Amino acid sequence: MVSSPTSVAAAESVGTPADVALNLYRSMRRMRALENALQKVLSTGEARFPSYPIRGLEATCASIGLAMQPSDYLSTTYRCLGDVVAKGVPLRGIAAEFLGRVTGTSKGKGGSMHLSAPELGLMATTGIVGAGAPIACGLGLAAQLEGNGQVAVTTFGDGATSIGAIAESLNLAAIWNLPLVFVCQNNQWAEHTSISDYTRNTELTSRAEAVGMRAVRVDGFAPLEIHAAVQAAVEEARAGQGPVFVESVTYRTKGHSFGSENRYVPAEERKAAEARDPVVAFRLSILQEGWHSEDTLSSIDADVDEEVRDAMEFARSSDPTPPEEMLRDVYGNQEDSRR
Repeated sequence: MVSSPTSVAAAESVGTPADVALNLYRSMRRMRALENALQKVLSTGEARFPSYPIRGLEATCASIGLAMQPSDYLSTTYRCLGDVVAKGVPLRGIAAEFLGRVTGTSKGKGGSMHLSAPELGLMATTGIVGAGAPIACGLGLAAQLEGNGQVAVTTFGDGATSIGAIAESLNLAAIWNLPLVFVCQNNQWAEHTSISDYTRNTELTSRAEAVGMRAVRVDGFAPLEIHAAVQAAVEEARAGQGPVFVESVTYRTKGHSFGSENRYVPAEERKAAEARDPVVAFRLSILQEGWHSEDTLSSIDADVDEEVRDAMEFARSSDPTPPEEMLRDVYGNQEDSRR
């Protein structure tokens, strides 16, 4: 049965390890299929938009979605596709936003780097490196003041940890004991610079520990390990025990952006990471553990492929965002936007 394209929520982190594994796999598979479809329209010239590949990050993204409640807040980056899918934003709205259609999550005005769906807790994706962390501090402070048990999560790459806004946010969250989880998707590259070329200490957890924050480092290719770490961090934050920093060590197997070359990446490193492809490897692991059958996983694959096909067709058949829409919602009221 094909999932309703408008009713898909973030997967639930409940049940046995086999249940969790199936939810993680489904979420990762949805990210992979949607990214493939979006990159296809770029390759054929059907559409043009900035695209920052997430291949290699899927396990981290899926773990975030499972750990969060629908009402929890999320702020993330321009490399956001996986996080947005994991948060439960319908694929139709995501595809339409990427293609600049009026039915997109931001009416086609935000595009691939600026999605938001506050009704689902997706508060912001931002094109400014490190900018999601101070936003998350504000969201965490709001949750703390409201006292309603909400948690804020923010994601960023390893390169962002050298931005001042991240350092300031870590300290602020720690000193104010905010219900906030920092998830560093350490893909080993800050655009075109290797992590070992921009920092002497490559264990980024030390940056959080320096301000007195609990920090944990996990294997970004091990979905269940990441899930356990993020789940524990979210529960601690929700219980009022303060912020947690999770560093998920993975590898970006594609270029910084769609179409950019990555010859600067050592071939042996890229091949090693590709051999650990989290979607492919986790599927095999589920079968080897005997948690689910080939038929079950193939059924999920088919459902996901149909859901993505539906989402892309929905986007293609939607109207392009008209010019008169571009200034709406930008200023405080409609009259302001006409000045």
